[in-house]
Parts: sequence; structure tokens; C-alpha cells
Amino acid sequence: MLEVRKISKTFLPGTVNEKKALDRVSFSAHDGEFITVIGSNGAGKSTLFGAIAGSFPVDSGKIMLDGDDITRMPEYNRSRFFGRLFQDPMAGTAPGLTIEENLSLVLLQGRKGASAFSRIGRGDREMFREKLAELGMGLEDRLKQPVGLLSGGQRQALTLLLATLYPPKLLMLDEHTAALDPESASRIMKLTESIVRDSGITCIMITHNMQQAVDTGDRTFIMSGGRIIADISGEERRNMGVAELTELFRRSAGGDYANDRMLLAEEL
Repeated sequence: MLEVRKISKTFLPGTVNEKKALDRVSFSAHDGEFITVIGSNGAGKSTLFGAIAGSFPVDSGKIMLDGDDITRMPEYNRSRFFGRLFQDPMAGTAPGLTIEENLSLVLLQGRKGASAFSRIGRGDREMFREKLAELGMGLEDRLKQPVGLLSGGQRQALTLLLATLYPPKLLMLDEHTAALDPESASRIMKLTESIVRDSGITCIMITHNMQQAVDTGDRTFIMSGGRIIADISGEERRNMGVAELTELFRRSAGGDYANDRMLLAEEL
């Protein structure tokens, strides 16, 4: 279980550009839970992910994982527990390496006792083909192709596979379908839900798409001003449609909603 306890973060403190990005944020994410997060630009959504991942130190508060305090743990150590996808499909892979080489790096990194000079075997390649075939994009026959030649949807699907080859304790999705065409975005969302469900992964997904926010997972956060201002779950969440979520967002976020209403409206 992930526990976030009253974490705060201010960037450029004491300057004219001071920005309080997180303001005493607290929540718990239970094992296997799928949480969607909505909020206007600058609400603190991606900053929250960065704090959890260890991309920067928080000013105060604690981050606990399965009862252990990881608040001061370096980012490279936290990467063993967390998977993360970004909006840019190019961000999660090594474009100059082949599909097989990208998968091999992740496989060997997670394999106990493997050294920097370890090699993959025939069984590993067969497993790669099986996993790639499940993506439904024909990548199982293109193991030797450089990743840089893949389409955005194919790269994001591969990034999703890389992030879950060893199921992480937490998968963080930062608008991971926003840069894709509608068909690719729909396919990646279906793959995401299937992998998360079948592997029992705890997942938090940032989205501007209100339909995604109500259709995906079992809990929704609304963020504004660096805080979680609404936490919707249970019967309320199951009975909530886009119109109800939009109205709750409008009432909760106030000015932030007014600033972002066109972006949200386009994706209803």
C-alpha cells in the first residue's frame, strides 16, 4: 500500500516565481486500486507523481510504501518499485536500440544475480514474442527493429510493456494517451486496463479526459491548487457520469475550472 502523508513542495521559494505546487497532500492507495486524477493545468498532478517517484525532495511530509518510509530514498532506488508512463511516447524507450534490446535491459535489470554482461537466451526471446503478441500490434515479428522507427502508439504500447514486465507496486500514468490519435489512444487504454487488472497492479492515472476519468478504475481525485479537493469512490463513484463529475469539478475547483473548461469540454 502507498501512503502519502501531508506532503508539500514549493519551487523557487523566496523568489518572485515562488510556486507552491503541493499543499499538505494526503491519501492512501490500496493494493490493486485504480485511481484516476483530474485537475486544471498547474493543479499539481504531475508534481505529485514526481514527488512519489523521487524526482525531487519534498519540503515536508512522508511517503510510505508497504509500511516503509521512502521519503528520502533516491529516485533510482524507487524505480525498482514504480512504473511510470508520460504523455510523450518517446520518453519511455531507448530509440537507438532494438525492441529486443529495450526488453532485455528491463529483464536483466530485474533479474536477481544478473550482471552487466549477462545475456538473454532463447526462452527469453520466446517470452518477449508472447508478451509483444498480446499487444496486438505485430511487434513480435520485429524484435530486431530499432524502436525509433515505431509509431507513437506502438512505442507507448512497448513502454507500457516495459513498465509492467515485472509488475510494479505502483504504476503512474501521466496522460499517457493524450498525444496519440483516437484509435491508438483507445487501444492503449484497453491494453492498460487489461494489464493492470490481470496483474493486480495498483495504478494512478492522470487524465484531462472526463470520460476516461469516470469509466476507468474505481476511484477519482480532483486536484486544485496543489491539493486533493475531492476523493470520489464507492457508490458515489459508480453512479457518477461525465455531467456529474464536470459539475463537481466546477463547484470544487472554481476559478481553476473556468481557466480549463474548454480543454475539458473538448474531451467529453
